[in-house]
Amino acid sequence: VQLQASGGGLVQPGGSLRLSCAASTSILGADSMGWYRQAPEKQRELVATISRDALINYADAVKGRFTISRDNAKNTVYLQMDGLRPEDAAVYFCNSVWKKNANTYVFWGQGTQVTVSS
Repeated sequence: VQLQASGGGLVQPGGSLRLSCAASTSILGADSMGWYRQAPEKQRELVATISRDALINYADAVKGRFTISRDNAKNTVYLQMDGLRPEDAAVYFCNSVWKKNANTYVFWGQGTQVTVSS
């Protein structure tokens, strides 16, 4: 499974961005799709995930500001980011988790840079 993330860029504090993650195959079979981020000199952290059953989980730091969604017909997962703050600046990665025959497979996209600065 190949994941192509896009939509990052430079935005002022309080602004919005919409990230997209396009998969090379149908995402209907994925147990979950998610967004993670990694700031310089920090560990990669969870931002949001959405399960096959559309169950959603957000990191506390983004609750109420970010919205994850999926379009199965387009094999794409989105992350709408509103009210961006300087501390949201990071490289954002999308991933997908697949479980088959007691095995778990995790795929990562290449990352897209989000910069929040005035």
